[in-house]
Amino acid sequence: MTVDVNMSVLRSSNDISVNDSAVTVNGWIQDIRNLGGISFVILRDRYGTIQITLPKKKIDPELFEKITTLSRESVVSVTGEVKKSDQTELGLEIIPSSFELHSDAAVPLPMGVIDKVNVEMDTRLNNRFIDLRKPEVRAIFELKSLMLELLNEAMVSNGFLQVFTPKIVESGAEGGATLFKLDYFGRPAYLAQSPQLYKQMLMSTGLDRIYEISPAFRAEHSNTNRHVTEFISFDGEMSWISSQSDVMKMIESIVDHILSGLKEKGKKQLKILGKEINVPPVPYPVLTYSECLGMLASKGMHLKEGDDLGTEGEKLIGDIMLDKGYEMYWIAEYPELEKPFYIMEKDGTPFSFSFDLDYKGQEISSGGQREHRYDKLAERMRKKGLDPESFDFYLDAFKYGMPPHGGWGIGLERLLVKMLDLPNIREAILFPRDLSRLSP
Repeated sequence: MTVDVNMSVLRSSNDISVNDSAVTVNGWIQDIRNLGGISFVILRDRYGTIQITLPKKKIDPELFEKITTLSRESVVSVTGEVKKSDQTELGLEIIPSSFELHSDAAVPLPMGVIDKVNVEMDTRLNNRFIDLRKPEVRAIFELKSLMLELLNEAMVSNGFLQVFTPKIVESGAEGGATLFKLDYFGRPAYLAQSPQLYKQMLMSTGLDRIYEISPAFRAEHSNTNRHVTEFISFDGEMSWISSQSDVMKMIESIVDHILSGLKEKGKKQLKILGKEINVPPVPYPVLTYSECLGMLASKGMHLKEGDDLGTEGEKLIGDIMLDKGYEMYWIAEYPELEKPFYIMEKDGTPFSFSFDLDYKGQEISSGGQREHRYDKLAERMRKKGLDPESFDFYLDAFKYGMPPHGGWGIGLERLLVKMLDLPNIREAILFPRDLSRLSP
C-alpha cells in the first residue's frame, strides 16, 4: 500500500517504516542535478525537502527523462520507495517508480527560490507567491500565526472576550489627518483607524474585558521601513481599574506569554531565521515623559516640554535603556495636550494617565486610563476642537453608567519586527499596503 505523506512525516520516521516503504510525496521541484549515470531531484513542501534519487540504469528510461527535464518549481507528486541514506540531510531518499505532473513552471522564474542572489524588496513583493516559497520568509509568517495563537491563549486565560467592531465608520478616533475617506451610499464614511470608540462603548455593557484583533487603516504619508497604511492591530479594554498601572501589568503578562511561547514553540522557525528571542523580565521599568526629556538632553538632544519624542528620540532612549540591560520599558505620563480626548488628564498637572510600551527603541503599544466621566469627557472633546454632538453615538454610552476603564493598542507586525530584528515592517505582512503599493 502506498502512503501519502509530507516532509514532516518523513522527518519523524517513527510514523512510517523507512525501509522499502512505498510513499507518495507532493511538492515543488526545487532543484535538479544531472550527474551522468545518476540524477537527483530535490522536492520541497511546507515542511522541508527530500531527495529523489534516480539511478539511470535502475529507473525506467521514460520516467528518468520526464522527471529530469522538468523546470524548477514545477509541482509534482512522486511515488516510490523510501531508503535510508547517509548522503542526505534528512537521512532518507526516495527511489521513484512513478510521478504525476500537476503544473509545469514557466521559464525563466521571476526570481529564484534558492539562488544566493539579493533581490530588491519591490521584486519580492511583486512576486510574493514565489518569495513565500523561501523557508526563511515562510518562517516569519509561521511565527506570526503562532504569535496569534499565544495571544488568544493569554486573553482567554485572563477572562477577555473576543469582539469585532465596524471597519467602516462615521468618524475617526485618532483625528482626520490620517483617515481614508470613502463614499458610503452617498454619505461620507471612513475606514477605521482603530476600534477605540467602540471598545470603550462596550465597557458600559457589562462586558468588562474585551479584545479585538483586526485590520486598522492609517492614511499616513510616510514611506519608511516602519510605516504602512494597513496593519493588524491588537486592542484591549478592561473595566474596574484603579489606575493605568493595572492596564500596564496586564500588557506585561500578555507580552511575556507571547515572547516565552515563541521562544519555546517556535524553535524550528527561529533556527531557520538564525534568530533568538530574549524574554525581558517583568515588570518592565517605567520612565516618565519628563525623565525621557532629561535623558535626551544628557545626550545632546534638547526638546522642550510638550514636544514629540520622535523617531530619533525613541531610538536614543532605546540605546540608553539597552546599555542598562533593558529591551522593553514603559514611557508614561505624556502631556495631556499631545494625547487624544479619551485619555484621562492627571488632575492639577499638564500630564495624562497615558503610556507607551517601547521595545528596542520603538513604540509598539499605546494606551492609558480613559476618561469615563461624561462631563469631563465632553469638556476634553471641546478642548481638542471637537463637537461633542458629532459623537452622540459614543457619548450616549457614558450618560448611563460607565465604569472606570483603560486599554491599549498594539501593532502586531511592529512587535514581530522588533522581536526578530527584521529590517522592514513589510517583511511581516503578506501583501503590504503603503503609499505606492496597492497590488498585489
